[in-house]
Amino acid sequence: MKSDFTKKLLLWNHTHNKRSMPWKGEKDAYKIWLSEIILQQTRVEQGLNYYNRFIKEFPTVHHLAKASRQKVYKLWQGLGYYTRCKNLIETGNEIVNRYHGKFPSSYDEIKNLKGIGPYTAAAISSFAFNLPYAVVDGNVIRILSRYFGMTTSANSSQGKKLYAEIAQSLLSEKKASEYNQAIMDFGAVICKPRNPLCESCVQKKECQAFQNGWVNRLPVKEKKIDKKQRWFYYFIFENKKDVFIRQRKEKDIWENLFEFILVEKNFL
Repeated sequence: MKSDFTKKLLLWNHTHNKRSMPWKGEKDAYKIWLSEIILQQTRVEQGLNYYNRFIKEFPTVHHLAKASRQKVYKLWQGLGYYTRCKNLIETGNEIVNRYHGKFPSSYDEIKNLKGIGPYTAAAISSFAFNLPYAVVDGNVIRILSRYFGMTTSANSSQGKKLYAEIAQSLLSEKKASEYNQAIMDFGAVICKPRNPLCESCVQKKECQAFQNGWVNRLPVKEKKIDKKQRWFYYFIFENKKDVFIRQRKEKDIWENLFEFILVEKNFL
């Protein structure tokens, strides 16, 4: 069943996968890393323009490391989750200073870089160096959950471990780069969160969710933690043509970004 899944996925990739992105097929680890960091918590449609602007402004990691923090943050403006930008700057400097501008080529070294977790490390390792590490993101989890009829919560500790093990067992080790790209594309265009194209899916005969009518129930996820509400009140101080702003230095959201005078208080 597992080998059938992999064979059919790779066949679909060769014959039907038309999904195109500027970083697809890229072998430059720097550009792959840049695209992966930008796409964390960001839709492809939104991240595309940012990726193109970053590559134009900073074509190599040396250009990124030489740039001022203000310039990098300015280019990042609007993407949100600014910790990603902070990590991008720190990792760019580390690659230049520690690795002499050459992106590390082992999974463990890549994973130890700031802002890079198992998924991003697997993506860079496989796409740039064809190392046998399976990517496990939301697309992959959804596909595996439906295909095998898995009801283990995807965001539980047990579920994360289980999905990682299954994803690794399905990986075509000699074609790690192709396989990882194929399964991500498959989740984006066929096995979608809503309105998946089950009738035209090459995996439907073996897919437990399709055969048993569970498609809309899987994957199972534990209830998310309630979000914290914060109340920000900004005061704008002007002196003729000047406006006062300050730089955030606290270990908090938007660290190092500039803002008006802020009072945080819940008056309700």
